[in-house]
Amino acid sequence: MTTPAVIPFEDGEARLDWLGLCDAFEAGHRLPKAEIADKFLYRGDDTLLNRSAWIDGLGLAVKAATIFPGNGANGLPAINGAVNLFSDTTGELEAVVDFHLVTKWKTAGDSLHGARKLARPDSQKILLVGAGTVARSMVEAYGAVFPNAEFTVWNRSPEGAARMAEDIPGLNVAADLEAAVGEADIILTATMAKEPVIRGEWLRPGQHLDLIGAFRPDMREVDDAALQKARIFVDSFETTLDHIGELKIPLASGAIRREDVIADYYSPEAFTRSDDDITILKNGGGAHLDLMCARYIHQAWAG
Repeated sequence: MTTPAVIPFEDGEARLDWLGLCDAFEAGHRLPKAEIADKFLYRGDDTLLNRSAWIDGLGLAVKAATIFPGNGANGLPAINGAVNLFSDTTGELEAVVDFHLVTKWKTAGDSLHGARKLARPDSQKILLVGAGTVARSMVEAYGAVFPNAEFTVWNRSPEGAARMAEDIPGLNVAADLEAAVGEADIILTATMAKEPVIRGEWLRPGQHLDLIGAFRPDMREVDDAALQKARIFVDSFETTLDHIGELKIPLASGAIRREDVIADYYSPEAFTRSDDDITILKNGGGAHLDLMCARYIHQAWAG
């Protein structure tokens, strides 16, 4: 029996590259379509998320995550969990990968993969809505594709934005969200909002919106008008349309139609834009992306 690798955060991350991960996502979506299964359990604002995936030729992964938003008040991380990577040929456990390593790189890499396809290549101004861990990761990830971009953060709590600016040299802080949205080429939302924080009336032609935060059926970050003005894409139909309020709610109300959601990553040829389009990518995560990311991490670790 093979002893599984145990891949810690810092040593694992030192071997990774954002563009390499995007290439791994592209290659993974050329393999047979993933079989995935998600299970969500809720207690008030707390969530247990169990995601598993199997891709023929790539292997299997099981990721269990707990999301307890109130942990921050006690100095604890809001998200905890574990990721197991299994062999496609024998089913043996190949690696136990640090949960936060997979989560950071999968989440940010998912959005970066979409931005490479949908954002204007000449994008210079990137707005981060939210000042949490994901937004911080996106400065690093987006910098790999837009090295000369200027980053601005807006946060519901100005103190959180100020702390983030102290930690990241050159990061600007916006006081007026509407004005900041109007100036941005790329708008990233990474909040815990249950009501939209971005309004369609604020958007202008040529922008790209990267929606990360909403993960529950009762969560949204943009309003109906924003969706109606945009070309909408998702990372995965299976993990977004029926599970996340961002699209589930407006689909149910008739604000948008199913055919308005143009494509997911399994149809890369459909990811197109004109200069004046407004594009939206809903980043829903998905166990298949955890699997692709964990496999990329394991291969980088093994050399």
